[in-house]
Amino acid sequence: MPLVSVTSILHRISGIALFFGAVFMMYALGLSLESAAGFQETVTMFEESFFAKLIAWLLLSALAYHSVVGVKHLIMDAGHFEELESGILAAKAALGVSGFLILLAGIWVW
Repeated sequence: MPLVSVTSILHRISGIALFFGAVFMMYALGLSLESAAGFQETVTMFEESFFAKLIAWLLLSALAYHSVVGVKHLIMDAGHFEELESGILAAKAALGVSGFLILLAGIWVW
């Protein structure tokens, strides 16, 4: 399968992950806004729970990838990088930038 197709399919998968991951983040937001104790519980959850950190990192990773590849798609919609060679180059650049942002998100979360 061509790299351009893989990035497009992963873009859709990351969008779905963001949609379902929003449920967890809405729970955390609701808990943090409930009371001062709820806020402290949310902070503790994100500081001590491996599972909460993993979900946060996965959501930030999906957001980074989805945003970068979304910008690539917008540029392609404007008529750039539509040829095979330039499309592959744009896909590689998007993967590289996304990988860097995912690495930064991992450093920030952990």
